[in-house]
Amino acid sequence: MAKLNVAPTKSNLLSIKEQLAVSEQGYELLEQKREILVMELMRKVEQVKLLEARIDKCIEKAYPSLRNMLLTVGGDRVERIAHAVDYSFDITEKPQVIGGMNFTSLDVTLPRRELFNSFLGTFPDSDEVMAHFFNLLTLLTQMASIRTIVWRLAMEVKKTQRRVNALDKMVIPQDKETVAYIESVLEERERDNVFVLKSLKARQGGRND
Repeated sequence: MAKLNVAPTKSNLLSIKEQLAVSEQGYELLEQKREILVMELMRKVEQVKLLEARIDKCIEKAYPSLRNMLLTVGGDRVERIAHAVDYSFDITEKPQVIGGMNFTSLDVTLPRRELFNSFLGTFPDSDEVMAHFFNLLTLLTQMASIRTIVWRLAMEVKKTQRRVNALDKMVIPQDKETVAYIESVLEERERDNVFVLKSLKARQGGRND
């Protein structure tokens, strides 16, 4: 690792030592941040796995119930039932802080469930189908939020790791080598000065004799 191109002076030595101390402190803080982010990322990944399992189970119920309804009453009647049902829902943003980072998750507010059995020729199967798909909507919204958070956490972990590596492999070794170089030069100068002073004293002592 090449040292910094600076003059070997005491002022530069103090400056580089201060820079080295800041770099080492920054490395420790970034390493702690990276560990926290990795822990949060792994926790979110586990949430994704659990949510995927719930979504799969919901799909296993929702689409077969819709298929059975289509086979029972026909597509035209299902379409008429769908147009007759007015279900509105709200999707709101909810801020949260994870690992010191600000995120926004989505929250679905479903309407109060109503039974449309016997309304315009509907029947209990239609209520079952709607219940399954509204549950699926909630799960998919949660999945979208968590996946977005996972992606951002992964990018932040990658960025933090690059900064940690830069400090560990480049900045800190370079500063240490520069400090060692300047100290060696200053020590050599000090020895030269001591030698010169001794020589001058020796000459002065010889003249006095």
